[in-house]
Amino acid sequence: MPIRRRESFSASGQPNTPDAPSRPVVAITPSQIPSSTDPQCHAQLQTSVDQGSASPEAPHKTRPRMLRNLQGERVYVGSAASLSFLQLLRDTVTQHIGPSQFSHNVRLEDMLETEAPKNVSPDFEDQLDLEQRQALLQAYQIATSSFLYLMRDSESMQLLHNRRSDTSHAQNTTALLDIMIAIGAQSHKHDPTKEQIEHFFFARGQRRAFVSMLENPSLEMVCLFLLMSFYMLGACRRNAAFMYLGVAARAAVALGLHIDVSGSLPVNEQHRSSILGRPPATASLRWESGASITEAVQHNDLAEEGLVALYNLAKILDETITRLYSEKAASAQAAESILEKLKRWSDGLPESLLAPPGTEQECLAAQDRVIGSLHIACSYHFAVIIVTRPFLISALGVRLARVHDKLAERNLGDVFLENPVHSRLALACTDSALYMLQTCLEIHRSHLLLGNMCILKAFIFAAALVVGFSLFSQRDPNPDLEEAFTGAIDILHMFSQQSAQAGHYYEILTFLRNAIAEQRQRLSNQDQSSKSQYVSKLFSLNGRRASRQTEGGSTGNLATLTSPFDINSVPLEWEGMELPLWDSFPFTEETLPLQDRTSDMNPL
Repeated sequence: MPIRRRESFSASGQPNTPDAPSRPVVAITPSQIPSSTDPQCHAQLQTSVDQGSASPEAPHKTRPRMLRNLQGERVYVGSAASLSFLQLLRDTVTQHIGPSQFSHNVRLEDMLETEAPKNVSPDFEDQLDLEQRQALLQAYQIATSSFLYLMRDSESMQLLHNRRSDTSHAQNTTALLDIMIAIGAQSHKHDPTKEQIEHFFFARGQRRAFVSMLENPSLEMVCLFLLMSFYMLGACRRNAAFMYLGVAARAAVALGLHIDVSGSLPVNEQHRSSILGRPPATASLRWESGASITEAVQHNDLAEEGLVALYNLAKILDETITRLYSEKAASAQAAESILEKLKRWSDGLPESLLAPPGTEQECLAAQDRVIGSLHIACSYHFAVIIVTRPFLISALGVRLARVHDKLAERNLGDVFLENPVHSRLALACTDSALYMLQTCLEIHRSHLLLGNMCILKAFIFAAALVVGFSLFSQRDPNPDLEEAFTGAIDILHMFSQQSAQAGHYYEILTFLRNAIAEQRQRLSNQDQSSKSQYVSKLFSLNGRRASRQTEGGSTGNLATLTSPFDINSVPLEWEGMELPLWDSFPFTEETLPLQDRTSDMNPL
C-alpha cells in the first residue's frame, strides 16, 4: 500500500488523492470479509455493497460501554469516547493478529481511577511564603490557559493579600485560592513536596466548598466547583470531575449563567463530555448567552479572546455529537457541513492567539501564551477527529480487508473499493491527529509543557489511537506517522511521572506499537513466503513448519471471523486465559502461541 499523501483536507469537498474510486461503495469492516470458499456469503456482501452505494453514511462501529468505577459501580462511557474507539481497535487487532497484550486483559470492564489521599500532610499555611504562592498561582494560570478564565491575574494575586479575613465572602474566595494553588502544584513535575502542598490545599478548599455552599448558589460556588472539577481531572478521578462539573452547571443555571463564568463552564463541560462521550448539562442554554460572551473581548485581553474562541468551538462540538453520534450512522453530508464550520472558525481566529510569543516577553508569560495557543490548536484538531473518526473506521476497514484479500490470493473486485467520500474524511481525521501530535511534540521539545496537563493528555491519547490505527492498516511504514506516534508515547511517558492516567495511556500505546510491529512482521513474512503450491518452508526457529495451506488458510480465515460487535456470537474457549465474557474469539484454526502474550494490565 503506498504511503498516504500529506495534503490536508480540502474544505471545498474535493479529495486530495487522485486515485480515489470513481463510484462510491458502502464501507465494510474486516469482520465482513467473505471466504473465497463461501459463495453465498460473497453474494450477500456484494448485494449489501450495491444497495448501500447510493448512501455515503458510515454506520457507527463504536458502542457505548458500562465500566466499573473504583467502588464497583457501573458508569457510562458513550460511543464518541476514546475508550469506545479503543475497544473497537482492540477487537480489530485481535481479528488480525490474535490475542495480544494490547487487545486482552482481565480488567477491560474497569475504568482507571485513583483513590483520594487518606493521610493529608499537616498545615502548609505558614510554610509557604508569598513568593511561593505567587509561583503556584502562575503555574495554575499556565495550566488553565484558554480553558478557564474566572478572574484577572491581578484579582487572583489580590486574593493572596486578603486571605486572612474572616467574612463569609472572604472564606469563599479563600477556598478558590486554595484550589488554584492545588492545581498549580499538581501541574509541576513530580516533586513529593509539591504533592503534599497539592493535597493539603485541595482538601481544605474542598471542605470549605461543602460546608454550606451547596445550599446557597453563588458565583463563588460555580467557580469553586469548576476549579475542583479541573483538579479532579488531573488527579485521575474523571467521574468525580464530571459530577463537580454538574454541580457547577446546575448552580450556573440557577444564577442565569453569569457572564464571568458562562464561557469557562460550557468550554470545560463540552470538552470533558466529549472525552467521555457523555451528554453535557448546559447544551440547551449556551445559545442564549452567545451575545454576551462575544462582548467579553471588548477588553482586548488575550486570555478572554482564547476563552471566547473555545466557547464558539464548544458549540460546534455540541452540534457534532447531536448530528453525528445520535444516529445509527454518521452522515457524510453532515460531517462535511461541520468541517466547513470548523474551517470558518479557524479562519476567524485572532492572529494574536496563534502568533508565537515575542522575544521581549519574560519566560513565564511566554509559556502561558504558548500553552494557551496549544490548547486552542489541540481542541480544534480534537474536534476534527470526533467529526471524521467514523469515516476513518469505515475506510481503514476496507483497507485491512484488501490487505488480507491479497494475502489469501483472492480477487473480489469492487467489494474492496473504498467509498471516496469516506476516504476523504478519513484523510482529514489522520491529518488532524498528525498535526496535533506534531504540534505537541514541538512544544515538548521546547521544554514548555508542564508536568501534568489534564485535558491535553486525553487529546494526545485520542490522536495517537487514530495514528496507530492508520499505521496498523498500512503495509509500509510512514515516517511522519511513525514519528508522531512515537512522540505521543514520549510525551505521555513524561506526564506519567505525575499522572496515573497518562501512565496508563502510555502503556496502552506501547502495546499498540508492539501490535503494529507484529502486524508488519506477519505481512512481511507472507510477502516473502513461496507462492508455489508444490513447495513449502520446512524449518524455522519461529516454530513448526507451515505448509502453504496453513499459511494461506490462517489469513483466509480472517474473512469468516464473527463481527466483534455481534453479541450473539459464541466465543470459543481459550484455556488458561481469564477474559471478560463479552470478548469474542471466533478463530477456527490454531493461531500463534499464547505464552508471554497476555498480562494483567491496568484498567481503562
